[in-house]
Amino acid sequence: MNKILLFNPKSAVAKHRVPNSILNIAASVEGKYEWAIVDGNCETDPLAKIESYLNTGEYKYLGFTVMPGPQLRESVPLCKAIKEKYPHTKMIWGGYFPSTQPAAVLTSGYVDFIINGPGDHAFPQLIDALEDGKPFEFIKNIIYLGATGIVKNAKEDLIDQETLPPLPYNKLTDFYPMEKYLGRTYLGEHTLAYHSSIGCPFTCSFCAVVPIYEARWKAKSAQTVYKDVKYIKDKWGADAIEFHDNNFFVSEKRTVEFSKLIAPEKMSWWGMARIDTMDKFSDASLDAVREGGCKIIFFGAESGNDNVLKQLDKGGTQTGEQIIRFAERLKKFDIIPEYSFVLGTPAPTPQKVQAQIDFDIDFIKKVKAVNPRTEIVLYTYSPVPTEGSELYKQVLESGFQYPQTLDDWVSPAWENFDMRKNPLTPWLTPEMIDRIRNFETVLNGVYPTVTDIRLNDLKRRTIKAISALRYKINLYSYPYEIKFLQRAWKYRQPEIQGF
Repeated sequence: MNKILLFNPKSAVAKHRVPNSILNIAASVEGKYEWAIVDGNCETDPLAKIESYLNTGEYKYLGFTVMPGPQLRESVPLCKAIKEKYPHTKMIWGGYFPSTQPAAVLTSGYVDFIINGPGDHAFPQLIDALEDGKPFEFIKNIIYLGATGIVKNAKEDLIDQETLPPLPYNKLTDFYPMEKYLGRTYLGEHTLAYHSSIGCPFTCSFCAVVPIYEARWKAKSAQTVYKDVKYIKDKWGADAIEFHDNNFFVSEKRTVEFSKLIAPEKMSWWGMARIDTMDKFSDASLDAVREGGCKIIFFGAESGNDNVLKQLDKGGTQTGEQIIRFAERLKKFDIIPEYSFVLGTPAPTPQKVQAQIDFDIDFIKKVKAVNPRTEIVLYTYSPVPTEGSELYKQVLESGFQYPQTLDDWVSPAWENFDMRKNPLTPWLTPEMIDRIRNFETVLNGVYPTVTDIRLNDLKRRTIKAISALRYKINLYSYPYEIKFLQRAWKYRQPEIQGF
């Protein structure tokens, strides 16, 4: 009774992606412990599927990967039910949510351990210790409930990604067909999700990556990434790639090398980057990136206000002027910049909060003026518990508090907080949130995202014509006619649904 069941909670309504995080964990125990995968995205009744394994009496360990939002919402009731019926099951959570909210997770009574960051070494070491009855106090990257409270073990140095075993794609197909994970997107008919690196070398105070990776970054070589992608292309027909790295483009040399390797395969791809990093790329490098198939790149613009960028501890050299200039620069390379903005950061007075929101609304329109193809993704600022951050200090001084229990976290209001859509923060009024959301509705009406492949030309022209006057005269209140069409046509928002 030492088999391992790995569960990927539901994160998408229709678009399924290779569950890379739990596949990494499967690779870490491959050949030592038997394992199975249950993917909540592919199951109509995931609890019944999990119980079908646990009822054999062979599975002792159950690993969950948990992101805020939909995955957390599914994980909490499932874990409750499992722990009640199978009390001897060891429940281990990994992912961003438990790493940043360990107290709520471990005091729930149904989660035994948290993997704090990469689990490639921590997870198998923890299983070994539990199997052999040995101490786990010195296993790096784990958090648990000790006799005196929450115990957070030391963090491990980031692992050289070249030393890790390959992901067991072939064994994944014993549970779910690979074709199910290669969905149709804006990028291609059969889109692969892939991680080529972990972490990010920056310390933005609003980013959940920072507390986990602490400004560190490690990547697979361009050759390894190419070999993995080509294998899946040749075996299962992948024709496009979503790189889910936190920051794919850290190294110009690696990026260009990969671009040149992948170019003959004629695959389209997407990844995440920083504006000030890629603005240093030479024109020749950007040419190589586009020739290699890159169609669209996600950038954290965050704000056009230099004071807000400083408040967010964006780091590097990014400025409002650079954000606009770089959007214009990418036009000649036929690469679509996808800019995210974080509106609603704390300020001393409500008037200053509103002024910052209005500033960025005007700034976004300036970005669109220089490069109309720029995709805009809007978030409302949600605090991240980054120790030592001046911004987080401001958040706490405002009276903001996180929920103390998992039941509170999965309430409807806090789920919206997790999705960065309607945060319960003291400095934001309902009117401010309406201002942001209504502007987003009008903006998406005038400039429907190119990534919504179901929206045909006629629908695009229609919604643009209806929205254009509002956008021109800055009339954003009560855009019910636009919302009606977006709801009727099931308009896709990339910040919630991906491509």
